[in-house]
Amino acid sequence: MQKKNWLILSHGFNMDGRASSLTITDKIPYLLDAGIQPHVFSAITGIKDARFPHKQFLAWGPAAFRFDFRHWFANQYGRGLFYKVSTGLVSLLLAPFIALEKFFLGYSSQWSWAMPAYVHGLKLIREGKVDVIYSTGGAWSAHLAGLWLKKKTGLPWIVEIHDPLVIRQSPIDPGFDKPKNRDAQFRQYLEKQICQYADLAWWFTDGALHYAKLRNPNLNMPDNAYGFVLMPGAEPPSGLDANQAHSYAKQLNLCHFGSLANDRSLSTILNALVPLLSKHPEAREYIRVHAYGAPLDPLTIETLKDLKFDDLLVAHGRLEKDLATGKSGRERVAERMQAADVLILLHGNDEWCAEYIPSKLYDYLWMGRPIWGITHRNPQLDQMLLDRGAYLSPQSDPQAVELALERIWLDWKKQQLIEPKWLPVGVDQAVEKIMVETQKVLT
Repeated sequence: MQKKNWLILSHGFNMDGRASSLTITDKIPYLLDAGIQPHVFSAITGIKDARFPHKQFLAWGPAAFRFDFRHWFANQYGRGLFYKVSTGLVSLLLAPFIALEKFFLGYSSQWSWAMPAYVHGLKLIREGKVDVIYSTGGAWSAHLAGLWLKKKTGLPWIVEIHDPLVIRQSPIDPGFDKPKNRDAQFRQYLEKQICQYADLAWWFTDGALHYAKLRNPNLNMPDNAYGFVLMPGAEPPSGLDANQAHSYAKQLNLCHFGSLANDRSLSTILNALVPLLSKHPEAREYIRVHAYGAPLDPLTIETLKDLKFDDLLVAHGRLEKDLATGKSGRERVAERMQAADVLILLHGNDEWCAEYIPSKLYDYLWMGRPIWGITHRNPQLDQMLLDRGAYLSPQSDPQAVELALERIWLDWKKQQLIEPKWLPVGVDQAVEKIMVETQKVLT
């Protein structure tokens, strides 16, 4: 008999536009259709779901409390002056306690959410309302709470690991060495515990599972976790027109969506513009790079100043819910994506890219627009892009990036940008695989 009552531990559940939230919230309709009766525990940072029992808890540590309070306050009252004053005051009051927490533990801020999740989860289990514990993250506090509940109750525990818990430093580093950072040390410990005590565990790339198996040879052995690879996919926002014909405007709009950092920086694009504008000076009037969803990274800001390209890059920031139209931030982002000439997928340049596919890719695949992937050491990602028709260049080869940009410019001038194949990856396939694997192991 299949176990239908699932306790879902997800710190960032129902946070509009957050990848760690969408990965689980997009699955919910399919889990419900499969007969699963979820009981969700999350932080107070998202919107409470009314379709099933959903309890939201404040973390018990000061750093997580500050993080959660900021997001809760923004959801309730917006990000105006009242937000700035209130959150600033809370931050000031909590500062000494956060410093002590950091000094004595050194963990990432959301770790302490595991405590209320465990306490309330144990109560729910003792009431006989849980058959399966499902931790997903995102924040590793959900996995920690799942581990504690597994050890205490012995109930089946399934684990969804978004990003690798162990960050390797080089291609020849399998991740065995003890990290210097205490948060990294704990994540290394947590990976070992998951591989030993979970019933099922899945990673999102071939590389991530490969290195997890290297570090944990007991994975997929009897009495240990069964590990596999799952593509999370994404659901299209409501109202998305898959058949929308693209119209070429007066400018070539290259659009990036999502977070930026010095190791995943638009400076890569800006530097490639230098030889392009030298060879095709007229392009300066037409090319625009748009950044949505996050502040510009320091390296991009520095490159903008050095190259004097302020007129070429437009930073739009995060698109929140539009109160006038009622459109969610996710719907507004989808509209901008579909209007883009080319969608930029920055993979990064760290070693962990071998184990990571940007979640934004799955959104991009629904848009019917050409993708320019600038990738690093990930054959699985490269093949996905090539199979669908994309501009592709390795991050480690600046000349290849320059050539790809020139090709995009020339294709746009001829109004012959790549027509990508319509091969989106939905969430239905992910839930179907979870249900199949769960039934094998837990029935």
